[in-house]
Amino acid sequence: MRAVVMHAPGDVRVEDVAEPTVVEPTDAIIRLAATCICGSDLWPYRGADEVTEPLHMGHEYAGVVEEVGADVRNVKIGDFVVGSFFASDGTCEICLAGYQTSCVHRQVLGTSGGAQAERMRVPLADGTLVATPGHPDEDLVPSLLAASDVLGTGWFGAVAAEAGPGKTVAVVGDGAVGLCAVLAAAQLGAERIVISSRHPDRQALAREFGATDVVAERGEEFIATVKELTGGLGAHSAVEAVGTHESMHQAIGATRPGGHVGFVGVLHDVAITGDDIFMTHVHLHGGPAPVRRFLPDLIQLIWDRAIDPGKVFDLDLPLEEAAEGYRAMDERRATKVLLRP
Repeated sequence: MRAVVMHAPGDVRVEDVAEPTVVEPTDAIIRLAATCICGSDLWPYRGADEVTEPLHMGHEYAGVVEEVGADVRNVKIGDFVVGSFFASDGTCEICLAGYQTSCVHRQVLGTSGGAQAERMRVPLADGTLVATPGHPDEDLVPSLLAASDVLGTGWFGAVAAEAGPGKTVAVVGDGAVGLCAVLAAAQLGAERIVISSRHPDRQALAREFGATDVVAERGEEFIATVKELTGGLGAHSAVEAVGTHESMHQAIGATRPGGHVGFVGVLHDVAITGDDIFMTHVHLHGGPAPVRRFLPDLIQLIWDRAIDPGKVFDLDLPLEEAAEGYRAMDERRATKVLLRP
């Protein structure tokens, strides 16, 4: 089958690789209807993460079950399914507490074959996959794909930040996760949603998703603007959706004493001193989003056409053109690229 393999920073190829097979009785094999490129895939592409051997890329997926292991009970052949980027058993104490990405038996999807491919193996299928109510119309597929990561991650960011009625939420980052955090905050009832964005197309989508204020400035200027909008106090909630030192400090600085920061950007070179948090009275909560916790509700919202997170995909390419998709995201010509096997 065809799959995307990264050989070195900037070197992405679509190659013939071995077909996935059932290895464990808890496995499922999926034929991908759609997959995509994640902002986190750009870290190794840009050389920020070391590439020591060829990497089978991709961890976002939606598709049809073609084969299941003998112990799989929750999904069956023919189901259209969506899953999280970490496989989880769904039965350990950590999973039952809603933190499936820290499952005691978790597996990173790339270790069993990446999702940027024609087919993939999903371990721990019963705890990882959620079937949709039926086979979706084609126009729902991008939104269902978004649920497998960026929507669930943005949603967790908003939940971790305790976004809700009567609150002002500041979103730092206007990539797909940040835009989905805006959507989530709006769905959770936030009164005011402020996003940091310099890109007109992303600003427009942020407003469509529910942003009430768009601030082009970053850093201290963004913090000052958020405080000006909130009577000098700062936001009740902030979502950090980038993962840099600057974005984390921007989120903390924009949050009022007693407020909450949900951080979901993959962290790189972030340093927080005791002084940064001791005098702020800011709560910090985040990490790899437990997407599986939210999947049933998110799928239903998408199925009912109450939300349309698939709009974050602004470039749709065949899998064979994945290298162009990586270039487009790296050069900021695309917010998020959908790949069709």
